[in-house]
Amino acid sequence: MIRLGAVGYLNARPLVYGLERVPGFAIRYDIPAECARLLHAHETDVGLIPSIEYLRGPEPYAIVPGAGVTSNGPVASVAIYTRREPRDIRTIAMDSSSRTSVALATVLLRREFGASPEPVSMAPDLETMLERADAALIIGDVALFLDHTTVRLKPDTTGDLVRLKPDTTGDDVVRLKSATTGDDSIPREPEVALAGRSAKALAERPASSIRKIDLGELWTQATGLPFVYAVWTGWQGAVGRDDVTALQCARDQGVAHVADVARMYYPDDPGRQAVAARYLRDNSRYRVGDGELEGLKTFFRYAAELNLATFDGRLRFF
Repeated sequence: MIRLGAVGYLNARPLVYGLERVPGFAIRYDIPAECARLLHAHETDVGLIPSIEYLRGPEPYAIVPGAGVTSNGPVASVAIYTRREPRDIRTIAMDSSSRTSVALATVLLRREFGASPEPVSMAPDLETMLERADAALIIGDVALFLDHTTVRLKPDTTGDLVRLKPDTTGDDVVRLKSATTGDDSIPREPEVALAGRSAKALAERPASSIRKIDLGELWTQATGLPFVYAVWTGWQGAVGRDDVTALQCARDQGVAHVADVARMYYPDDPGRQAVAARYLRDNSRYRVGDGELEGLKTFFRYAAELNLATFDGRLRFF
């Protein structure tokens, strides 16, 4: 029996379509980071793991050819949200459930904007994240259905002044923690004048000022290549030719039945079913060809340059 560790998110479900009925596979579902941990610990034989984790195993892994979670342009479900210019991001709250997305955000912020923010691991709640950090990385189903234009950050209510680090202009940025008039979205007028941007301006920043940076789109714009988020990866010799064929057939069936996948994932929510089916059809891709492999190797090289992993330039396959 081959122990498969599969990602439980919507975007991975086409890769396991019908596998529960295929003899010889035992499937468990987890978040991507847990899929990687289980594989590294030898508690699964093959895992649909974050692609960066291919480089982090205790010994060289092999990849199931042709099947993975990829995008070529906007992906919709992996994004940075921020109220700052990207070059001015100093701290970023990370949804660390996918280590590839964390590495991708780190690579793109450094290469495209010259930013090296301090990461803070947090649960994926945009309001809380942006109250703690300059930006937030959110992935998966949460990001897919998140409407960031409706998020308004609550003003602080302790009445204290909290002085932050100077911004890039050299002016001190000060956040006013003021009492409110009863409407949490409208703080009282500050009683002191503050250098640089005012606390009132920070507190009353409209929800529409939250910018979403789609990391799939940014990657493809920057490199001209697709991005590979996850691949079936396992211990060398863990699967044979027939097993590889079964995984590839599941991919083909899942791609051909995305509406069914969406209905099974959201059985009681027709609205979400429609969004999910469109996302699986238009944003997520599942065939890993030459372009995807070039994108994967490029990502590995960039990650290695930032000491996020070590890459010897080789990809190994079953």
